[in-house]
Amino acid sequence: MQKIRNRRRLKIPKISLIKRQEIWTLTAPGWIIAIAIIANCAIFTISHIHPFLAVNFPVKSAEIMVIEGWLPDYALQEAFAKFQSGNYRQIITTGGTLELGTYLAEYKTFADLSAATLKKMGLPPDKVVAVSSPMVIKDRSYASAMELQHWLSQSHLHPKSINLVSLDVHTRRSWLVFKKILSPQIQVGAIATNTQEYDPQQWWFYSQGVRSVIYETIAYIYAILFN
Repeated sequence: MQKIRNRRRLKIPKISLIKRQEIWTLTAPGWIIAIAIIANCAIFTISHIHPFLAVNFPVKSAEIMVIEGWLPDYALQEAFAKFQSGNYRQIITTGGTLELGTYLAEYKTFADLSAATLKKMGLPPDKVVAVSSPMVIKDRSYASAMELQHWLSQSHLHPKSINLVSLDVHTRRSWLVFKKILSPQIQVGAIATNTQEYDPQQWWFYSQGVRSVIYETIAYIYAILFN
């Protein structure tokens, strides 16, 4: 009798893996409203994300134009036209080491290459200065902005404001980084040159447009949080 009681005491309890539970869920009208809200948010994002990233917010009084040196030739042509039509007195090109052809090329950095390209387009040599940055594996815009800040602190220019020229959806991120480094001593404006790789008005129809917008959105969030 004692043995039976001991067995009952040592009996392993039952383990239940599932249970029945009452939950709240959407009704048919609720699902319709939820889907409509999600669809409207998606449409709003698709139609507004590109102009948000490809920001144009120039400082009208800026006398210095800063151009990211990795821009393609057609973007440099657009920047040169804006320089000629504005009240700028100087162009500064930025950028690090070229990743292809450095053993064969005359110019070793994006800053030097873009400055030479602008001279070929007709820009007087005394109107452009190349400010090269060291080779880095990440945060290249940050490295360019730091080199620019160092160069400006030792130059005779002492600008109160500049306009940063970048390409399409990359502009918002570069603008953020340069403002972090140069503000509040220097006011930084932004000019986005147009891309020729896809139609910005319908970027979602192009694989390059989708890749560019998604990548720059993620990179911009990263720059806000960690850069």
